[in-house]
Amino acid sequence: MNFKTKLMGLALAAAMSSTAISGAFAEDTIKVGVLHSLSGTMAISETTLKDVMLMLIDEQNKKGGVLGKKLEAVVVDPASNWPLFAEKARELISKDKVAAVFGCWTSSSRKSVLPVFEELNSILFYPVQYEGEESSRNIFYTGAAPNQQAIPAVDYLMEKEGVKRFVLEGTDYVYPQTTNKILKAYLISKGVKEEDIKINYTPFGFSDWQSEVAAIKKFGSEGKKTAVVSTVNGDANVPFYKELGNQGIKAEDIPVVAFSVGEEELSGMDTKPLVGHLAAWNYFQSVDTPINAEFIKEWHAFTKNDKRTTNDPMEAAYIGFNAWVKAVEAAGTTDTDKVLDSIIGVSVPNLSGGYSTVMPNHHITKPVLIGEIQDNGQFDIVQQTPAVVGDEWSDYLPDSKDLISDWRKPLSCGNFNVKTGKCGGKGA
Repeated sequence: MNFKTKLMGLALAAAMSSTAISGAFAEDTIKVGVLHSLSGTMAISETTLKDVMLMLIDEQNKKGGVLGKKLEAVVVDPASNWPLFAEKARELISKDKVAAVFGCWTSSSRKSVLPVFEELNSILFYPVQYEGEESSRNIFYTGAAPNQQAIPAVDYLMEKEGVKRFVLEGTDYVYPQTTNKILKAYLISKGVKEEDIKINYTPFGFSDWQSEVAAIKKFGSEGKKTAVVSTVNGDANVPFYKELGNQGIKAEDIPVVAFSVGEEELSGMDTKPLVGHLAAWNYFQSVDTPINAEFIKEWHAFTKNDKRTTNDPMEAAYIGFNAWVKAVEAAGTTDTDKVLDSIIGVSVPNLSGGYSTVMPNHHITKPVLIGEIQDNGQFDIVQQTPAVVGDEWSDYLPDSKDLISDWRKPLSCGNFNVKTGKCGGKGA
């Protein structure tokens, strides 16, 4: 063998060795995708979810990781661009080979990525309240369904506040539109007249609230107790609440109950004019339990900032992540199909002192909390229910009321029609 051939052989062996070492290192970690907007209109809300996922992964690695391997976060920024969410999801699954993805905030982003997760057979944990009317084998909905947030919120307004008139104020996209469709049907079923329901939408990032708030004020001055049910999302909440204060709309006159405003959003606002307005969630930072105190302590230590708040979607991410870890360990693998089988029925602690269970419809059990805004940016919890099972198909929409979802074998169906006995969708 001449010197050149020998040299080439050594180089090839070295390259193969390097590849083998690289592969071995790659196999020593389990990659986890983090798909949240770090720029654009939704960054105000989603950046915190990226941070909490990094904390949860770090904490799990301190416990020894999963299946004897360390977890490795792969973070991408879909930049509040719904089509880009799908592109980034495909990249995470196909290129980065992540075992699961934790991400999305808006329903538009979730619907953008849904076909990607189904096509590539990967798992998404979605941590934010949503409108229901959807069930996918590849998605776990750890945020609230309408019966775990929106409907209990209007029940509270009617029963505790004596509200007879409703302004359904939302951002113009899937979640507010569908939620308000359900709420309108529900309110009418409870005897509220159609003329006592006003629905209005504004674009993402909307800032010129003067005329919209004036219209709310006028609607509320017509003789019946009025409330605003807000599905305004993202950074539009800051000028919305500021304008409420500017126009002197106080909670005792026209209470606002929000589904997308938590501690994180309030941290950037002057909350004094907002005291007494409401939010409906399944968790507040002010929950007084040992497990929540420990979570907040860990969060402050991880972020090195004692002023960083916690919020409901963070708890949903916490529940989803721990359920995934438990399911992977039970399955003995990160294989999607085996994890999907092992996760049904998994129960993990929530932060309000109870447990959340992953149900066959890929939703979880959650208590419903109503909180009043305080001048320190926190919430005083005025009502808390026992754990509620998330209902993916609304009982108040004609095309949905006969549908159920059950991803256990042998049914394995997300839209089984109990009247026709068939799996196949709305009206099937």
